[in-house]
Amino acid sequence: MANNNVVSNIVMENARIIYRNFAGKTSKYNQNGLRTFNVLIPTDMAERLADDGWNIKWLPPLEEGGAKQAHLQVKVQYGRFPPKIVTITAGTTNQTLLTDRTVGLLDYADIESLDLVIRPYNWAVSGNTGVAAYLKTMYVTLVADEFEAKYEALLRSGDVNDRP
Repeated sequence: MANNNVVSNIVMENARIIYRNFAGKTSKYNQNGLRTFNVLIPTDMAERLADDGWNIKWLPPLEEGGAKQAHLQVKVQYGRFPPKIVTITAGTTNQTLLTDRTVGLLDYADIESLDLVIRPYNWAVSGNTGVAAYLKTMYVTLVADEFEAKYEALLRSGDVNDRP
């Protein structure tokens, strides 16, 4: 039976996400402006979350006889409780706080690792109840490209301003 008084956040390190739509683009699966992504959930955790009322969905097995994969849709909403989303470029000290105008860049980002905190929202409509998932905090480590370290060193040394 669902407990609609969920107050605990979900904290996940090294999370994997799918179905990214941080820009909120319209598609046959998404209303315009709704920013979402899905996070893959370990089976044991998924069963506990489903018992608490979270809307856990299951992907079919990738191969015959394989296990189903649980996932949870997470909303990214800038409003009363905007999320803190920080990107870090691997191997550098570059950190960027994303805003509602820049978060769409994550739709195509090459992600090395991702840590996040999901906050619950207990809802009740027309006798139905459940728990919606909203992003609270996310730290995304991006894969560095070939020039990242070179220009990071130039910026630290100040030489970049002396170049012709």
